[in-house]
Amino acid sequence: QEQLVESGGGLVQPGGSLTVSCRATGFSPQQRAIAWFRQAPGKEREKIACIPGYEFRPEYVDSAKDRFTVSRDDAKNSVDLQINSLKPEDTGIYYCATDNSILCNSWHFSGAASMKLWGQGTQVTVSS
Repeated sequence: QEQLVESGGGLVQPGGSLTVSCRATGFSPQQRAIAWFRQAPGKEREKIACIPGYEFRPEYVDSAKDRFTVSRDDAKNSVDLQINSLKPEDTGIYYCATDNSILCNSWHFSGAASMKLWGQGTQVTVSS
């Protein structure tokens, strides 16, 4: 059974860094695009980044380009999202998802609506 499981969330002080991970079971993230989303309290789920399968370059929304880095750990069958210089507005539930394609085209054009498999999310809280 194909599954995505996020981990690594927690309480972090402003200015700190955190890496959340998305482990895949039943398939390899090497062959599919994996996307990251965030849902802040009372807000819609928003896209952050997407890493395509194989060796294609990751993509980011403009607001995430400076502080977010998405990478794949093939040994762990996972995709990580590193967040630097955390701000209180980064608080939310972080989800990973895939639309089962290789590239990030549907993530780019359709966002969350195009995803077919979701993890359960991991909570990130940025507060002093």
